[in-house]
Amino acid sequence: MGALLNTAFVGAELIYGLLGHSMALLADAGHNLGDVLGLMAAWSATLLSKRQASARFTYGLGSSSVLAALLNAVVLLVVTGAVVAEAIRRLLQPEPAAGFVVMGVAAAGIAVNGITAGLFASGRKGDLNVRGAYLHMLSDALVAVGVVVAGGLILLTGWSWLDPLASLLISGVIVWGTLSLLRESLNMALDAVPAGIETAEVRAHLLGQDGVTGLHDLHIWAMSTTETALTCHLLMPRGHPGDHALNAICEGLHRRFCIGHATLQVETDAETVCRLEMAHAI
Repeated sequence: MGALLNTAFVGAELIYGLLGHSMALLADAGHNLGDVLGLMAAWSATLLSKRQASARFTYGLGSSSVLAALLNAVVLLVVTGAVVAEAIRRLLQPEPAAGFVVMGVAAAGIAVNGITAGLFASGRKGDLNVRGAYLHMLSDALVAVGVVVAGGLILLTGWSWLDPLASLLISGVIVWGTLSLLRESLNMALDAVPAGIETAEVRAHLLGQDGVTGLHDLHIWAMSTTETALTCHLLMPRGHPGDHALNAICEGLHRRFCIGHATLQVETDAETVCRLEMAHAI
């Protein structure tokens, strides 16, 4: 529903932006195109993540959400770059913009983004992706308010250069948010520790477990934009603590760090662990 609303609105902004010679509308159309891509990517990733793991994709296809986020960021930057180039040209050679058209279409954008944000409002507390979509839609509504203001100022002053200036400001907002998306999606694609998790804190947490005297080969990475995995070798000289104790450690990792897929290997020989650590250091 949200994707359909925004797709229709992107088409309207594109048409009226061209007819009304408004770079602000075209810039916002590029922004909302990114929203559509983001919503479609989230929807597609949700469907793919439900597919069962296979002999070839043993973790399933949850990581497709990372690729979708990366693609979304790249497309947004390319579209925004084109808008910025045209806005600079129009600053140097101003063209009259239809203030009423700009205000009317942007006002519709406030309604569309507000409705779409409302669709995600109820689930934003339990799902990080839903929360991100909700905040994105809400920020888009605020951007549309800025376009309405620009249209009003054009009507009052006749300053046509306000339209490309508004498009540059909107593009700056898009780039600011997109760079963060690009950085996070690249980090996830490269199996970096997800944002919000400190490796040192996870290490200290595991070392604080009963019977654990050391650890090595601690790896933390994102399986998808919503799932985090961990593997680690625990040194427990007193021997394997039993399935119940290992399950308790995994539950603690999930509760404190939202790590839902933990694989722990128990080792009892400290000398073997030391040799392994020296080999990895080399």
